[in-house]
Amino acid sequence: MPENAGTASDTLDLFHWHRHMEPMLIETELTPNPATIKFLPGREVMGAGTRDFATPEDAEASPLADALFGLGDVTGVFFGSHFVSVTIAPGAEWSDVKPDVLATLLEHFSANMPLFTPGSASGITVPAEDSSFADDPEDAEIIEQIRDLIDTRVRPAVANDGGDIVYRGFDKGTVYLQMQGACSGCPSSSATLKNGIEQLLKHYVPEVTEVRAV
Repeated sequence: MPENAGTASDTLDLFHWHRHMEPMLIETELTPNPATIKFLPGREVMGAGTRDFATPEDAEASPLADALFGLGDVTGVFFGSHFVSVTIAPGAEWSDVKPDVLATLLEHFSANMPLFTPGSASGITVPAEDSSFADDPEDAEIIEQIRDLIDTRVRPAVANDGGDIVYRGFDKGTVYLQMQGACSGCPSSSATLKNGIEQLLKHYVPEVTEVRAV
C-alpha cells in the first residue's frame, strides 16, 4: 500500500512561492483509494463538469495534466470543480511523489496558466459514451430517473472523495457506470457499486436489476 503523507485525513501544505507568483496554500486530502490524493488549490479548477486523464495521451490536452504525468510515477489525473486528484503507480510512494506534485500544481495555479491546450477538446468533460451501450428510446423515462439519481445522490458524494461516477448506459435492467479519479481502482469501489449505488437505484427504480462498472 502506498505511503500517504501525514497521519490525519486532512493536511495542509504551504509552499514558498517563486518571485512574481501569488502566494497560495494547497490543501491535500486522503481518499479511500490509497494510490490517490485529492489536492485543493483554493480556487476553481473546472468551471463545469469534470475531466479524467487515464493515459499520457489523454493528458496532452492539458498542460497541467501533461506535467503531472511527466513526473513519471503518476498514472491518473482527474479535474473536479475545485480539486485535482492524482493517482500514482503501484509500488510508488507518496512521500517521494507528493512534493513534486505540489510543486507542479503550485507553479500552474500561481502563474494562472491555462488548464487546457488551445484548440484541444477542452469542452469535453467526460469521454464520449460507448456506443455498445446505446440506450433504447423506450427506456427514456427509466434512464432519466437513473441519471437524476446519479447526478443528485451519487456524484456529489464521490466528488468529496476525489472521484466521479459517470452514467454509460442501461440495457435489460443493467446500469453501466464508469469510475473516474479516486474511484477508479479503489479497493472499495466494488462495495460502493453493489452495496451503495446498486441498492439506491433498485430502491427508486424497480426496473434496475444490476449495476456494473465499465
